[in-house]
Amino acid sequence: MKDITQIIKRPIVTEKGTALRQDHNQVLFAVDKDANKIEIKRAIETLFNVHVEDVRTMNMNGKVKRFGQHGYKRSNWKKAVVTLKAGESIEFYEGV
Repeated sequence: MKDITQIIKRPIVTEKGTALRQDHNQVLFAVDKDANKIEIKRAIETLFNVHVEDVRTMNMNGKVKRFGQHGYKRSNWKKAVVTLKAGESIEFYEGV
């Protein structure tokens, strides 16, 4: 099994993510491309000491960008939508 700090890369703080957190008690994370739902669930529960109800994942394709005449493609990445049990929250989101 991978180290939990390699599985969870960073939280995603966006307007849509804030609405999901307030309305449905869901949190967004950028995760390792090779991580599965079980590994993500264990990593979140271990790191933040919460109970995870559900994990949904989606593979995000990197955007094609231009820098002058040259084009390049950003890396592909994976997003996880984690649903927490009722009444629980992750502390670093409280100040956002």
